[in-house]
Amino acid sequence: MLGRDSVNAVRNTLKSLALLLLAGCLASAMANDHFESVVKDAEFRTSVDLAPDEGFIELSEGYTYYRMTDREACDTPDVLVHGFSVPSYIWEPTYDFLADKGRCVIMLDLYGRGFSDNPDVAYTDTLFATQVLELLDALGVERASFFGLSNGGRVVSQIAGFAPERVMRLVYVASSGFRDVTRAADTSVSQEEIDELIGKYPELPAGQLSDFKDPTNFQDWDDKYAELLVHKGFARALISTRKNHDSAELDRIHASLQTSDIPVTTIWGDSDTVVVYADFADKIERLLPKRQEFFVENAGHLPHMENPGRFETILSDVLTLE
Repeated sequence: MLGRDSVNAVRNTLKSLALLLLAGCLASAMANDHFESVVKDAEFRTSVDLAPDEGFIELSEGYTYYRMTDREACDTPDVLVHGFSVPSYIWEPTYDFLADKGRCVIMLDLYGRGFSDNPDVAYTDTLFATQVLELLDALGVERASFFGLSNGGRVVSQIAGFAPERVMRLVYVASSGFRDVTRAADTSVSQEEIDELIGKYPELPAGQLSDFKDPTNFQDWDDKYAELLVHKGFARALISTRKNHDSAELDRIHASLQTSDIPVTTIWGDSDTVVVYADFADKIERLLPKRQEFFVENAGHLPHMENPGRFETILSDVLTLE
C-alpha cells in the first residue's frame, strides 16, 4: 500500500500531466484557429510586400498575383503555370534561370492559391486557362510559350484547346494531364467536406515533402506550405479542383496537337511517385508521338528543383539558349 507522501506525489504527477495535456490541447486549438482566417481582400493585398517585378491585376473572377521580368520588351514570354496546390513560388528557380538568360518570363498564382483571390466558383481547367489568357490580354501579350508543372499541365493543354494561335510552345513538367480521371458526379463542395479537409491541415505540409526523391535537401519546404493554410477558401478550392478533373477533353486536345505546328516537350523526374509515368506511358505515346521527351535523373515530382543542372540543360537545348 502506498503511503500518504507517495499518494500525494502520484496525484501531483497526474495533475501535472493533465495540465500539460490541457496546455497542448489549447495550443493546438489556438493554432487551428489560424487556419482559413485570412481573407484575401484589399487590406490583404496592401499587406503584401511587392518587389518591382510583382503585381496584382483584377481579372473577371478576381485579383491575380503575378511576376513579370520585363514589361517593356515582352512580346513572346515564357509563362510558368504551377500545379495543384503550391502556388507560383514553386517555379522560382526556373523563373530566375530564364530571366538570367535574358528571357521575358511571367508566372502567376492561379485562383485559390497563393496571393490570388479565392472566388466562390467551380475550379475547372477552363477557369484557370481563362485566367492565364486574361492576364496576358491585360499585359498586352498575344503569344507565349507555356510551361505546365503537374496540374499546370492540364491548364496549358486547355489553353492550347481554347487558343492554339496564341501558343508558341508547350513544355510539360511532371504533368498530371495524361492520367485517366473522371469528373465527379456531384462537383459541388459541402461545408462538411471543407471542414474535413481543414481538420487534416496539420498533416498537409509534411505531405508535400513526398514530391521529392530526397526531401532532406528541402528542410523548409513544409514550413512554406503551412503559410498557405491561413487563407480562407483554400480547402474549397482544392476540393473543387479535384472534383472537376476530367481527361476526356484533354485527350482530344492532346490528339489535336499532333496535327498542329506547336512543338511539345515533356520532362519527367525519373523517380516520380506522385505522377507515375508507367501508368500512362502507352497513352501518351499514342496521343503525342511527335513530342520531345526527357527524363531528369535523381529527381522526383519536381525535377526543376531536385536536379536543376540537368533540367536547365534540357531547357537550354529545347529553347536554344546560349
